[in-house]
Amino acid sequence: MSSTITTSTPSLQTSTASSASPAGNDLASQITRITQQIIKLTQQAKEIADGSGTAEEKQKQQELIQSQINMLQAQLAQLQQQQAEQAQQKQEQSQSRVEGVNKPSESNQIDIYI
Repeated sequence: MSSTITTSTPSLQTSTASSASPAGNDLASQITRITQQIIKLTQQAKEIADGSGTAEEKQKQQELIQSQINMLQAQLAQLQQQQAEQAQQKQEQSQSRVEGVNKPSESNQIDIYI
């Protein structure tokens, strides 16, 4: 049973390191990866409940997995917030371009005489 915990801990550390470096991966792939890890940890928690061992061992393992899930959910919420902010910035940039279309500049001005 303790090997299950040891197996899940390094994958969590790997995800923390990879999500800390924003340059390498886009937000969507990070969100997908964290979601998949949450699913795996949830599955492990179910397997612990069905597995052998004392009630105390099962509870400790499930508490450890639950704390990892909570940490991943916090990371997921943070990434989703960043994704929403980026989408809002893109929308604002596209709106500012549209507003600037009808504003003449020095090099792009037409004089009309009537």
